[in-house]
Amino acid sequence: MDTTLATFEKDVITASTLAPVLVDFWAPWCGPCKTLGPMLEKLEAEAGGKWKLVKVNVDENQELAAHFQVRSIPHVMAFADGRPVDQFVGVLPEGQLREFIERLVPQGADAARLEAQAALAEGRRDEAYEALQAALAIDPGFDEARLDRIEMLLDDNRIDEARNEVDLLSPKTTQGIDARFNAIKTRLDAVDAAADLPPTDALEAHVASHPEDLEARFDLASAFIARRKYAGALEHLLAIVQTDRTFRDDIGRKTMLSVFDLAAHQPELVAQWRRKLSAALN
Repeated sequence: MDTTLATFEKDVITASTLAPVLVDFWAPWCGPCKTLGPMLEKLEAEAGGKWKLVKVNVDENQELAAHFQVRSIPHVMAFADGRPVDQFVGVLPEGQLREFIERLVPQGADAARLEAQAALAEGRRDEAYEALQAALAIDPGFDEARLDRIEMLLDDNRIDEARNEVDLLSPKTTQGIDARFNAIKTRLDAVDAAADLPPTDALEAHVASHPEDLEARFDLASAFIARRKYAGALEHLLAIVQTDRTFRDDIGRKTMLSVFDLAAHQPELVAQWRRKLSAALN
């Protein structure tokens, strides 16, 4: 497929989070490009979706070529996880070209996790679960895949299964500073807390009449987190930060950071409340 400056982020940066993307900078007048291009197209067809080819006509997209410092073509740049990871200039023999691509394409558990991410992006949740299970069968210590599975289980309200998966995480994740795990723990703690709390409307009424009751505010924030109503949770957590940073060892700020990770799919919301938190801390 062809891309332009306007579509490059979607076609390359975002797409490379699901599978490697090779960007072929070329031009119609370039003789070697006419040799390399068909080879890349042939290998992409053979790969069956394991990687993606994107072409940039440098004559029509000089800004892109300049941004990536393309001075000679053909110039192929490989992207993975949203960033450039390798490149070459000129025409490689097919054998070397295959080796270049094989170094980029995930294998084993990594490949299965990418399959799960692609299935989830297309709404095929059962297939995503199966692919994650395959990844964990290959590598039981693959915490990133297990965290993916835990997040899916929580989203599907399969709380007990999520807890069982948490028990299988390695100490390096559960005892280290892992933002994803901390966010998941915050969500599970909120679910546990919410089970023993009064109804949300009763908590809201209490906080409205007793705004200085930080314990009640935190309870209300927990209830909102358990229901994935992150804006409501952030409102009360920020109030805690603004009132008393020492309350429960700065739990308002720490929990806000975890909620930012939980609400990563709502970037505008996160950006808004990050600014508010930053203002409160200054």
